[in-house]
Amino acid sequence: MLSGVEVLEALCRRYAFHDVWALLPSAGLPDDELRRLRRLCLFGQRLLDLDAEDFDMADAEAGGAEYTELVRRARRCRIPQEPRERDRGALATMRPAYALLLEVMAAQHMRHDMAALVATAHMIAEYLPVLVWEPVWGHAADPLRIGRDVRRRGSRFGSRDPECDHRRPDQNAAARILTIGKAPGEGWRAYLDRQHSNVAHALGVCAAECRRPCGMVTALPEEVRTDVGTRAAVAMAFGDSALIRLRHSAPVGHGFGVPSAEEVARTWDHTRTVLARRLPAAEVALRDDGYCLPGLPGLVSVVAGAPIVPDTLLRDTADLTVRKLHAALAVGERS
Repeated sequence: MLSGVEVLEALCRRYAFHDVWALLPSAGLPDDELRRLRRLCLFGQRLLDLDAEDFDMADAEAGGAEYTELVRRARRCRIPQEPRERDRGALATMRPAYALLLEVMAAQHMRHDMAALVATAHMIAEYLPVLVWEPVWGHAADPLRIGRDVRRRGSRFGSRDPECDHRRPDQNAAARILTIGKAPGEGWRAYLDRQHSNVAHALGVCAAECRRPCGMVTALPEEVRTDVGTRAAVAMAFGDSALIRLRHSAPVGHGFGVPSAEEVARTWDHTRTVLARRLPAAEVALRDDGYCLPGLPGLVSVVAGAPIVPDTLLRDTADLTVRKLHAALAVGERS
């Protein structure tokens, strides 16, 4: 039979940070050690929940230099909550955020949390077109910088031009991103919540689906334009894949059922087959790599134009929590 400490350690290894947070008061720890450990558990739970706006939890007392380094890494996945914040986080590059998304998805698979897994897949799909444009622009659709990249001669981005292939929500969001940097914090956060994903979709349409490309695309060198179009086609196809439709067809969280692990596996296998058949750029990337959804990290890497592998942020947080737990117990025994 497992001891109380062994149970807490096992829960940490399963990333059950909220359960550890709830059980810690019964471990008989000194008050200061209890507070620090619970702070660390809260950080880990926010990582698992992808609660990125609250990743900024700097508190050296929660775990010293090791914890501070984990927070620094997490900040790279955070979108600024005020328009003029110096640290641009995921608006500078979305690659760390995608590495975390892949790690979280693997954790959800290990925990058999399929509802959360398909929700994470949906999030991955939503912002893939931003990864496409990042190496071209040097930022991840940062509203404070995007104007110089999309306002080229002959560009229709953000306009009401009937020649533009953007649907109305995408047009509205594209127009909004060009001015949102001047808005107060409340307007900025409303844009991020409601329209930034529409901008991502609009960028995918520009690169891969527009029937009459405007100056935003045609001004690119031919080889860059071809590369962007190829990678965007993969991103848009994934966004319209059976795996993503699985979430829409099963209203997860509304009492109508959750897909099983077997259903997710079958759906992903079908998605891999279809994508590999339609898109030569995705075929090699989608080969089995040992990931819970085989080939998904390779697919994301193709879209990004750079290697993206699952992060170890969750695992490192769990390891630190276990070490701090044993250290805190030792302090309690001495006192």
